[in-house]
Amino acid sequence: MQWWCAAQSIPWDWSWRPYPGVWLFIALLCLAYRAFTRGAAPSRLEIARFAGGALVLWVALDWPVGALGSGYLASVHMVQFLLIALLAPPLLIAGLPREALERVRGGRATSVLEFLARPLIALLFFHAIVVATHWPEVVDGLMASQAGSLALDMAWLGGGLAFWWPVVSPIPHRPRFPLGVRICYLIASTVLMTLPYVFLTFAELPFYATYELAPPVGTLSAGEDQRLAGLIMRIGGGTILWTAAGVVFWFWYRSESDPVR
Repeated sequence: MQWWCAAQSIPWDWSWRPYPGVWLFIALLCLAYRAFTRGAAPSRLEIARFAGGALVLWVALDWPVGALGSGYLASVHMVQFLLIALLAPPLLIAGLPREALERVRGGRATSVLEFLARPLIALLFFHAIVVATHWPEVVDGLMASQAGSLALDMAWLGGGLAFWWPVVSPIPHRPRFPLGVRICYLIASTVLMTLPYVFLTFAELPFYATYELAPPVGTLSAGEDQRLAGLIMRIGGGTILWTAAGVVFWFWYRSESDPVR
């Protein structure tokens, strides 16, 4: 029995497969949230946000999305990336009560996290992970084992948390990160994501041996599947980032038009 989704050479079928490592990870994440928020009384909305983020991770990591993306279709692998790195992290962060965060602020661990979450560092850190984890040798090397696949998924999650922290964090950012600058931050990310998109979409040959040599699923060729992955990155990633920029702009507009401020 596999404990985490990884590439396999067996033909794909739609028979359900258990991945207990994924279940354990989601359970530990929820238990950690409960322990972290003890005494902080998170609101129902905060609990719902965090639960939504955990649910997105579960969908991305478990069968069938996790299994298809780990060794059969590059396009589904890209869907995993969007869910793990761009959609789940802001929900998880928005679910953290400010009181609980203030309680642990100033410790050694939080100091490291605050350093990584400085806007410029977070932007470069995240996109370095994006490029590295879409590099053919890295993907083919890691996806061949369950431990490597786990490491890739956790790199996406860690990079996504660092990237979204300056934008979504419920505690004031130090140094100050104005809402208008956050919009530029998100737009800059859509520009930086263009590089892997271009290579995936316009390459003449498939990049990844994992997906080129995988047992076929459906009628897509390996080249068509890779081009679809590039389009998903561009359209899906752009939609998430531009939507977030629109939400930040709305808050910025409200703060600027409020006469009290």
